[in-house]
Amino acid sequence: MTKIYYFSGTGNSLWSAKRISEKTGDSGIINISCEINKEHIILDAESVVIVFPSYAYGLPVIVKRFLKKAVFNTNYAAAFATYGSKPLGTMGAVQKIFKKKNVRKFYLGTIPAQENFLAIFGPPKDEKLKTRLTMHENATEEAARIIAERIENRVSGFYPFSAFVSLLFFLGRKFLFRFYRTGKNCNGCGICSNVCPVKAVIMKNNRPLFTKKCELCQACVNICPQRAIKFGRVKYGSRGYCHPSIGINELG
Repeated sequence: MTKIYYFSGTGNSLWSAKRISEKTGDSGIINISCEINKEHIILDAESVVIVFPSYAYGLPVIVKRFLKKAVFNTNYAAAFATYGSKPLGTMGAVQKIFKKKNVRKFYLGTIPAQENFLAIFGPPKDEKLKTRLTMHENATEEAARIIAERIENRVSGFYPFSAFVSLLFFLGRKFLFRFYRTGKNCNGCGICSNVCPVKAVIMKNNRPLFTKKCELCQACVNICPQRAIKFGRVKYGSRGYCHPSIGINELG
């Protein structure tokens, strides 16, 4: 039995988790957001797979908390980070936790996907999106093969620049949520709140209120049907991104 745990904002990691599950046959997928607040997290399976996005060359806070909290009762573990720019030290951070957890047999890999952090990288362009989706699919197929064959590896854990940028991103979370703005065309549909994987968006008086629980996953910015959320380079009306094979009812 293989259990696949995932964290996803705009569907990249969720799509990979679903695809790996299909390929490995006996797998189930579990949302890390639904597990993180449990008193005890026991990863009890023949093999355990973690799929998540790389944030600023590091781990999303919720994923880091999950890995540190979890008890690994498994013969084999694999972790894959989806990424838009570069993952750099992301998998080194996972390796460090795996070793502390005494996980002896593991694989650490990355899956290129469409960048969704519009605040820095801007809206997706059609040609690049097509290329990245193809890369995403091919890398996910390879990930499924690696898991099925129980392949092992080790990665470099020495990425000082990654650690520095990741720390800045972690500290930035504490105030960057204050920079979200909603325009006059917000109709109070609540989709931004529904797709938020950490429930950081609360509807108040029919308007979204962004809170400090925000992971900066950008699901709200990308998926708003009215294009009514502004953040950084993202202007009102800017094109957003959600994995084309993932419905918004699957997120959150």
